[in-house]
Amino acid sequence: MEQLPLGVRLRTSSTFGTFHAGDNGALVTALRARALQSGLSPAWLWGATGAGRTHLLQATCALVGEHGAASAYLPLGAEWLAPGMLAGLEQLAVVCLDDVDSVAGRADWERALFVLYNELGERGGRLVCAARGAPATLPILLPDLASRLAASLVWQVRPLPEDAVPAALQALAAALGLELPDETLQYLLRRLPRGFAELCEVLDRLDGAALARQRRLTVPFVRSVLEPADG
Repeated sequence: MEQLPLGVRLRTSSTFGTFHAGDNGALVTALRARALQSGLSPAWLWGATGAGRTHLLQATCALVGEHGAASAYLPLGAEWLAPGMLAGLEQLAVVCLDDVDSVAGRADWERALFVLYNELGERGGRLVCAARGAPATLPILLPDLASRLAASLVWQVRPLPEDAVPAALQALAAALGLELPDETLQYLLRRLPRGFAELCEVLDRLDGAALARQRRLTVPFVRSVLEPADG
């Protein structure tokens, strides 16, 4: 997948194929369209931590790359990011900005976002933003930026119901080429938070460890990977 070299690596598991849509089917359809069609209005995703906002942004970038275009995913809450890093992104097909709420109310960031919004739109690029709340809830100081973001297509990301988590996690494991036995799945569900985003991160970690050591995801192996971080 094509991205600008900004030091942000997409998780290989963050695709639409590994996202259990649940009540978010219409949102997924809208994001797929923005990955592939120019000139569509900006989209805004909001929801609680762990609902899948980051997964959906990265899945959008992944789909853009699969079709030979360039995109960028930036988590604006990262300390190493600066407003000047938004310069040049208007040349891309899609720009996905995560944690926009973390820079709301900061004049330098708001000016940079305003310029990017306008220039990206003029070139037919698509902007997808995510935050913990809808645009109207953010303390944005720049009125022109506030009005433009408020005009986005706004979607609330609905969290995956708890009873759907086991099947979704096994489907993700299968997509990664992993066999996740029932006893290992139950071990993970008992030991870890039931938030799907956190479970996906753990599964990514286990995938890397299993590949490096050429091991299956047995309970003893999973315990050996997870316990050092716990202690």
